[in-house]
Amino acid sequence: MAAADPSIHHHTVDALGTRIHVAEMGEGPLVLFVHGFPESWYSWRHQLPALAAAGYRAAAIDVRGYGASAAPRSVEDYRMVSLVGDNVGVVKALGYETAVIVGHDWGSPISWNSALLRPDVFTGLGILSVPYSPRSGFRPSDQFRLLGGNEEFYIEYFQELGRAETEIEADLARWLMGFYFSASGDAPTGDGRGSMVHVGPTGKLVDRFAWPDGWPDAPILPEWLTAEDFTFYLAEFERTGLTGGLNRYRCADRDWADLAAWDGASITQPTLFLGGEKDGPTMWGAKAIENFKTTIPNLYKSVIAPGSGHWVQQEASDLVNAELIEFLGSIDAEEALR
Repeated sequence: MAAADPSIHHHTVDALGTRIHVAEMGEGPLVLFVHGFPESWYSWRHQLPALAAAGYRAAAIDVRGYGASAAPRSVEDYRMVSLVGDNVGVVKALGYETAVIVGHDWGSPISWNSALLRPDVFTGLGILSVPYSPRSGFRPSDQFRLLGGNEEFYIEYFQELGRAETEIEADLARWLMGFYFSASGDAPTGDGRGSMVHVGPTGKLVDRFAWPDGWPDAPILPEWLTAEDFTFYLAEFERTGLTGGLNRYRCADRDWADLAAWDGASITQPTLFLGGEKDGPTMWGAKAIENFKTTIPNLYKSVIAPGSGHWVQQEASDLVNAELIEFLGSIDAEEALR
């Protein structure tokens, strides 16, 4: 689906005081899609028409800091509680009282915290890539240091304002393509580069990336990321930069303090989890997935997409669409019985 597809309705809404861009299709019960880093509404381009055809109003937002949405300058403006407020505001602005919320990557914790904080608004939950894990007693910054080992974990690397931006802006196209490709199921393994989520002796994350064969002159791109797709993403970040997206990482300790009242809380809404077989966060989260029986007592299904990497709704779009439609149908049936 092209970004300029006329069947997609683009508009901005006042989400309780924050300007949020919405791309939507269809009519019916509302399904709100929340993207991750470094993406945009466009990462849900395959889900919008599929859900619209199935009888839903499918709405994908640009998270604050991205695309045509507001991009506050202060790091503190990217706290989780603020992003939850944006989601509540979008639902209200679209004329609904409730919605099913679906998130990928950072969009997953944004979505599950929306479900935790406002169960009256978000009656169903889909989480992709990052499995739900309740707030723990360990401060995130301490966890990041442990995960780094003898090197530096990428989220710790992102904490210093301007440091990652300097690396990224030196060659935005190269960095973006390397990040996308290296996290995908198409990336080579065992080539001695080390993990792409650790910063090595050079002090740059990009030195652990891989690129498609032929990059940049005549790259052989994977099917899920066409030249048109990449051109769209690149143009978005050439215009906005990545500081807004990086500021989400910089609020990890703030969120941990803000959400203390929900320490150890379980998700009670019907929930679908979708991960990729080769996706880092899904593999790291194996224990969290095992714990779903207690942390998500109303789990509908947990699905792992064969061969898929991190960008599961793009790499395995047909499977994701089918699972989402089946899940939404189960919620509709449950509502009809009440």
